[in-house]
Amino acid sequence: MNLIKKITAFTALAAIISIQAIAQSPMSPYSRYGYGILRDKVTSTQRAMGGVGYAMNSGRQINAMNPASYAMCDSLTFLFDMGVTYTKLWSQEPSESGTLRESSNGGGLDYLTLQFPVSRNIGMSVGLVPVSSVGYSFGSKIKNGSAARSGNGGLNELYLGIGYSPFKGFSVGANIGYLFGTTTNDTYVYPNSGQTSLFQTVVEVRDYSLQFGVQYGFNVGQKNRITLGASFTPGKDLAGHAWGVNYDVDSDSKPDTVGYTSLRNKYSMPSTWGFGINYMWNNSLMTEFDVTYAPWSDAKYNRIDVEGSDRQKFNNRIKYAFGVQYIPKPRGRYLQRINYRAGTFYEKSYINVLGNDVKEYGASLGFGLPTPLSKTVVNLGVEWRRRQASPVNLIKEDYICVTLGINFNERWFYQSKIY
Repeated sequence: MNLIKKITAFTALAAIISIQAIAQSPMSPYSRYGYGILRDKVTSTQRAMGGVGYAMNSGRQINAMNPASYAMCDSLTFLFDMGVTYTKLWSQEPSESGTLRESSNGGGLDYLTLQFPVSRNIGMSVGLVPVSSVGYSFGSKIKNGSAARSGNGGLNELYLGIGYSPFKGFSVGANIGYLFGTTTNDTYVYPNSGQTSLFQTVVEVRDYSLQFGVQYGFNVGQKNRITLGASFTPGKDLAGHAWGVNYDVDSDSKPDTVGYTSLRNKYSMPSTWGFGINYMWNNSLMTEFDVTYAPWSDAKYNRIDVEGSDRQKFNNRIKYAFGVQYIPKPRGRYLQRINYRAGTFYEKSYINVLGNDVKEYGASLGFGLPTPLSKTVVNLGVEWRRRQASPVNLIKEDYICVTLGINFNERWFYQSKIY
């Protein structure tokens, strides 16, 4: 099978998988707001390091956080990386009768990416990655009755990227992607007397996306290397449609579609900036610190629901992440070639709940286990996260996420010689 056939096979596989959600998320009421819980373009390796990657580049790992990293692809190597996750969530909600405790779980395919060389200084990547996820279900009391709310869906991105290194240490890159997905939010109303009704809102996105990146690395002495990286995703109005549907659950009447509208000029995503600094010592110890910023307060999100708010309020998103990776001896015995990883992060989310800011922080640990007879690596990581609103103490969520990734590293472009 030649290169074109392999890339075509991967793209077909990604298209089939994209018909369904990439991964089923645990139930979080915070995902009811906006486009849901945002996801970064991180692999299992990067998740075990706190989610860093803007300044990371390696000929053995795919890094979709910064397309400039593709230029570091080995001229003989084809990389294929896929990851699956399992997440357990515990939530606590204060109430008049005490603390309400619930748990949920989710998981599935997290991402699919591949990378291959085009020439000595040019590399390309294709991938399917999550952008946001929605999943929740909860009930509440209302005047003269009760209500139940639930939601599902999210946004995904199928991208094609290229990276180019015009001279040693410097590289630039770009991703162009197809942004797609549907988020659905349902509100059931159960009056003490009368018929049950359902109001459903749907946001369907079908649009393109762009991302640009740059990296510059330089040596300090014989064993030290510093790399600086930056990534920029332009903000844009979204294409697609949004609408609401009224259902009378207890009757045979047809549902009424209300507020059908184009997303253009009513729904948007802001620009996103990412900056990172990476330090490598002796090809053994690597550390990185990243900052992500997105002015979500300028984004448009016109709501179509019975609660009547014309525009949902968002906060500017900012995230700090730090990660470390240590390989005792890259060419040593098996235990010396294991990758040991750890990381931490803090994030002020874009989600605002009735004037309360939602914040997240967490820590992670992981291992990269090389396979005995090839350069393929099995990546295992465990991540703990906490999400909570302030100043009012709303729902507190604790997550344990287990990630399993397989980074296939094959020499597809090696030509055997006949003597």
